[in-house]
Amino acid sequence: MMKKAENIIVGISVGDLNGIGSEIILKTFEDTRMLELCTPVIFANVKIMSFAKKNLDATIALHGIDKIEQLLPGKINVLNVWKESVTIEYGVNDENVGKYAIKSFVAATNALKDGQIDVLVTAPINKYNIQSEEFKFPGHTDYLNQELEGDALMLMVQDDLRVGLITDHVPVNEVASHLTEALIKSKIETIKKSLIQDFSISKPKIAVLGLNPHAGDGGVIGKEDDEILRPAIKKLFESGTLAFGPYAADGFFGSGQYEKFDAVIATYHDQGLIPFKTLSFGKGVNYTAGLNKIRTSPDHGTAYDIAGKGIADYNSFKEAVYLAIDIFHSRNEYAAMTEKPLKIKEKHL
Repeated sequence: MMKKAENIIVGISVGDLNGIGSEIILKTFEDTRMLELCTPVIFANVKIMSFAKKNLDATIALHGIDKIEQLLPGKINVLNVWKESVTIEYGVNDENVGKYAIKSFVAATNALKDGQIDVLVTAPINKYNIQSEEFKFPGHTDYLNQELEGDALMLMVQDDLRVGLITDHVPVNEVASHLTEALIKSKIETIKKSLIQDFSISKPKIAVLGLNPHAGDGGVIGKEDDEILRPAIKKLFESGTLAFGPYAADGFFGSGQYEKFDAVIATYHDQGLIPFKTLSFGKGVNYTAGLNKIRTSPDHGTAYDIAGKGIADYNSFKEAVYLAIDIFHSRNEYAAMTEKPLKIKEKHL
């Protein structure tokens, strides 16, 4: 049975405390109508969030709790993940603060795994100051891929624009060596499944961008497009997946060609994210597709340069909350539609 909207529990990891994470979280929930859509629980410390609230001159009420069972619907709940004081210096890259970002994230992930929260929205972290003997991951996605079921894929979303990646945090000079037919097919199938169950698109059309300029120009500018990408796409198409390409990446977005597809998958990070962020105007969301649990985040970083000044744009974070809720509904509806019907025994007369 699908939960009522007001009962959807949105877990929030606080991110880098010296960045804009606390600010965009509080600004998002200053609009009390958000509490009609979900029950937020921020994994942090109520004193820390009160400090951020005072810095913003915000008037919203925070409800501190020590265990998840104490959360109250209609309130902005703050789960005390730690008790000790933490020194906040906005705009400063601090390894100690990085440890608390990970404490928040790991606690929220555990709650997600245990079903104590329905979805997870993560505020930005600093990928450098979070590294330790206990946490050796490039970022959120890699850790979630280890802890949750499925195969994680970064999918950037803004309304009907969806851009996924075949390779993500891979140096440009290593991208070609990572491209294999198996990886390409796996990533495209992951996007296909997500479009069906998370976005309610029954027969999704997926465009694949070429690796080389002009998609290799028939092998003149690199052979990967013809020898790896094209055969993989052809096999998928023949098996019923509506995948097309590889397309020359340079004019694909500027010409509006992307509008003909339900998703676009790029071969490497900047190939997909530069046009996406150009088009999304600060409202883009990073969704971790392919996992058995739902996680979203804003499409920006810690923004140390404006942290603590009260001028951060919170729209991307707010859209991340909206998208997490929408996907939660879509998954429930998909599960209900695909549930095996009860077999009715025939009565013998």
